[in-house]
Amino acid sequence: MPIFLCIPVAPEVKLPDICSEVRMKKFYLIICLLVMAVSRLFAANSDTIRIPISRQYFHDKIAQEQNVCDRSDGKLDKSLHVSQNAEINLQVSDAVFRRISAAAMRVEANPLIEKNNDKIRYLSYIENLLKQFRINWRRRDFNPLDFPALMTHFEQAMELQVAGSSLLPLIRDLPYIQARILVDIFQDSQSPNAELSNSVYLKYCALYPDKILQTIRPYIREPFADSLVVAACRFDPVQLYTYAQSVSSPEGKLIHRNSDPMVMAVASLSQTPNALLYFPFLDDLLSGKQSIEQIRKLVGNGEKGYDSVGYYRLLVKTEIEYFRRLTQNPADTPVAMFGANGLREMLKAKALQHFITPINTLHDVNNLNVRMKAIDPLTAQEIYYMMVMGENDIYTSSYKHSFNRMLQKMGPNPRADSLLMSVHADFFKKFIKMAANYNKLDSFLKCMPPASSEVLMKAFVANLHKTGNLEDATDVADSYSSITDKKLLNSILDYVKQNEQVCIDENNQRGAVIYGLLKTIFLSADSAGKVDLTATLGISSIYEVYPRELQDDSGRIVQQVFFYGDEDGKMYFPGFLRSFSPKEWRVNLQKEWVEIRSLKGNVWIFANRPLDNDANLDDSAQVHLNKHIEDLGLQPSVVVHRGHSYWLPRTINRMPENSRIVVLGSCGGYKNLSQIIDVSPDAHIISTKEIGAGEINRPILNYLNQSMLSGKSIVWKDMWQSLGKVFAREPSKSLRESWEDYIPPYRNLGAIFIRAYNKKMESL
Repeated sequence: MPIFLCIPVAPEVKLPDICSEVRMKKFYLIICLLVMAVSRLFAANSDTIRIPISRQYFHDKIAQEQNVCDRSDGKLDKSLHVSQNAEINLQVSDAVFRRISAAAMRVEANPLIEKNNDKIRYLSYIENLLKQFRINWRRRDFNPLDFPALMTHFEQAMELQVAGSSLLPLIRDLPYIQARILVDIFQDSQSPNAELSNSVYLKYCALYPDKILQTIRPYIREPFADSLVVAACRFDPVQLYTYAQSVSSPEGKLIHRNSDPMVMAVASLSQTPNALLYFPFLDDLLSGKQSIEQIRKLVGNGEKGYDSVGYYRLLVKTEIEYFRRLTQNPADTPVAMFGANGLREMLKAKALQHFITPINTLHDVNNLNVRMKAIDPLTAQEIYYMMVMGENDIYTSSYKHSFNRMLQKMGPNPRADSLLMSVHADFFKKFIKMAANYNKLDSFLKCMPPASSEVLMKAFVANLHKTGNLEDATDVADSYSSITDKKLLNSILDYVKQNEQVCIDENNQRGAVIYGLLKTIFLSADSAGKVDLTATLGISSIYEVYPRELQDDSGRIVQQVFFYGDEDGKMYFPGFLRSFSPKEWRVNLQKEWVEIRSLKGNVWIFANRPLDNDANLDDSAQVHLNKHIEDLGLQPSVVVHRGHSYWLPRTINRMPENSRIVVLGSCGGYKNLSQIIDVSPDAHIISTKEIGAGEINRPILNYLNQSMLSGKSIVWKDMWQSLGKVFAREPSKSLRESWEDYIPPYRNLGAIFIRAYNKKMESL
């Protein structure tokens, strides 16, 4: 009869509040001694407890998996470094090594686990736990800091399994990832427990409602399937619409049998031609304020009978009403107002399609009645929404003429405050930012009483810390750099100081940081303020770039230029090539790109050719060029974007990390600036308020290239002063105006603010 010895296993260690390095070292020593004691105890009793050869293999597999986990942090030292907190590292290490080994020996010692196959099964559970920990950690699905808790729940699950009890009460109380791991480990693949699988799946759906319809097929017959369809519809009605189109599929049948009013409405729309044009009005369709028949009069069949102005007008009217509801009750979010094909996305798309693109296309037409004809039918409100929705696409001249027409539509004595009240101040911060950037803010404020303008600018600066991002604060920073009215600048600075003090008094750290940074940046923008941002905010200099910052280890300065294969790209590429004198540069034209190297100095320039965009050839050229640069072991420090704003996300996705100079041939709005700084935190960004002009981009790039060749620092103020003199003599008025729209790095206050904020939050 085999003898089972109950081996005393060290209890789970509860970490004390360690306040000193000495105590921490002592505690770590205790952990090591415990592990050694357990090992010696096993060795001392090896004559009493002999692990059969048939099971030793499975103990070895656990030890091997412990070693694999140990290597995950780069060192094989029986210690896992998963955070900067030494206490947490000790807890995780204790769980992976001592507690795992102790669990394996409890399997050997447990008299309730009698059969050899059962002991092997439980040992395999332990090995699998380590595998799941390692794999999910590598995938970033699981936070290694949570492993001690997972180990505790694993031990509880093993006790329940040995006792023949259900794991369901335990699984129900666990977060999704832990529940999934444990069910994967303990689930019998031959006869899986549906209740456990269902519990895990419901947790998954709660975390990822966008994945419900993609994964629901195995659960279609479960009682909760209908409620999950409702949740999926509320999260993304457009996705539900897509699945509902296939009436005969399992998901389609599930959707069409649902009795929820919103699901039924979407299911009905899925069988309606041009259904996406109805989606923005889904809330009104459900409430009965609108009917499909009423909207169909404007939509027609999508082409024939489509009323572009009437449809856009309905979008604007609906946006105003929906936003009014949100201002009165933030929890009352209208259905399909946001998200893919929602109201705001459709409003932007139609503003661009029917109005902005036509007037942009005619930017060379001098007759304004011809050029601006597309917006003639629009009211002041509708032009207002057209402009704010087209922030990244509208040309400077298009904006200015649209702004003037908006004021004209308001009558002989326009009241700007009345306009804002009529739209419930929807997008007013974006509108003010654009008006400031295009030098129209003074004109707008003069169309309202002084008291109203003061209230408006206070509101513009207020509550910047209460949004979920930095967009409003960045808009305020960008606006400040564009305002020339000294009195207005002083007022904005005073409002910023007032808000900073309020946040300090309320102990609101984020607000104090936002307003404190804005105050410092605004003071630095005034030459009389004598504020050095580099010293004050701890960010790299915004006024100049030193040669060593651009050079790689071999002294090379590498520049990458992104071209796009539309008409503009094809038109400006030859001029780009001609700008490189054969006396100074060697140009090597390849099939998909061009390599340009300086004859003196060590400057390398790579630019993809603007091959046909319709055939996606420019995209392929960029991919292949990136691979070529990588194969050469080069890292571009200068990035130039030559194209419209809608191409910019593609450039950002492919630009190298830690670029030091980024030249944008398009608008540098908040989203773009934020993404660039995420990739290259110390980038000096040159941007423009409209699409870059080739006649201006060339002198800018030539100046930069000559500075790089000379080995001198690039001082932005000197560069702007020098180029300013050149363009002041330019006979073309439009070219002079375009130059004024370019923003040097030291005046790109939005980008400076984002950099400073990120730096500040890292130190807190």
